[in-house]
Amino acid sequence: MNRYARQIVLPQIGPEGQARLGRAHALVVGAGGLGVPVLQYLAGAGVGRITLVDGDSVAAHNLHRQPLYRTDQAGQPKALAAAAALAALNPEVVVEARTDWLDPACAPALVGAADVVLDCADTFAASLTLSDCAQALGKPLITASALGMSGYVAGCCGGAPSLRAIFPDLPERGATCATAGVMGPVVGAIGALQAQMALAVLLGLEPGPLGQLVSLDAGNWRMGGFRFDTAPEPEAPLPFIARSQIAPDDMLVDLRTEAAPFSPEALHIPPADIHTLCPPEHARVVLACATGLRAHNAGQMLQTRWPGKIALLALTD
Repeated sequence: MNRYARQIVLPQIGPEGQARLGRAHALVVGAGGLGVPVLQYLAGAGVGRITLVDGDSVAAHNLHRQPLYRTDQAGQPKALAAAAALAALNPEVVVEARTDWLDPACAPALVGAADVVLDCADTFAASLTLSDCAQALGKPLITASALGMSGYVAGCCGGAPSLRAIFPDLPERGATCATAGVMGPVVGAIGALQAQMALAVLLGLEPGPLGQLVSLDAGNWRMGGFRFDTAPEPEAPLPFIARSQIAPDDMLVDLRTEAAPFSPEALHIPPADIHTLCPPEHARVVLACATGLRAHNAGQMLQTRWPGKIALLALTD
């Protein structure tokens, strides 16, 4: 029997829709808690080509929410371990595994080559970089986040507003799975919704998921959501750059208080003191931190008192 028989029988799919999935190319950034169900369901559905980007390794403390991996794979690159598992699941799917981190230098080419982009990353910098590229290139982006007992998934760009339009203001501090914890099934449910949205985009199902946010509160057994089709884009979004995109005349500012400056040329200024910065008139200020969150917030503060160019840098390594 055809492995896709139970999909093909659906009137919304049929043989033509299945063939459409077989010709499709999905970019998946992140092979962790969200990426695991996304990858399994896209490969299971017969999406013909998947490019997977993740620079992390398999770790035992993550396995409760990443059941694609085995304990004996700890230390192996996630992208390679995931690609091997997907090859066993569905050898008809071509998986290109990249064991590096996504950054603003490589993102445009990766996003431009895909039919749909899935943001399964765990940093503000990666998510906003994907959103910026997808918005500029007109590509649909399915983004998601899960923490604790709740999460959300949203269909952005590709004609709908971007992630920046949904969340124009970021929190001062960002909790992580390491600091706040997370339930494995919660992440699995959000990742499954992500995969469903991506398949709906590739199949052209109506109503489409672009412009829709779906939320899950597993602590109170509630699901919600809203449309954001008319959400305005920020007037002056702050772009992320890669280290390779730093220019000789840039003014570098390292906002981290927990580490030495990333460059000998970088000033070491805590976020609370960004108001003391007096950049040269024609310089570009590059604000750097670990995840991009402090840089984003400090950049927004600097924008209120200085009209020059500002770029953000996430120090992922």
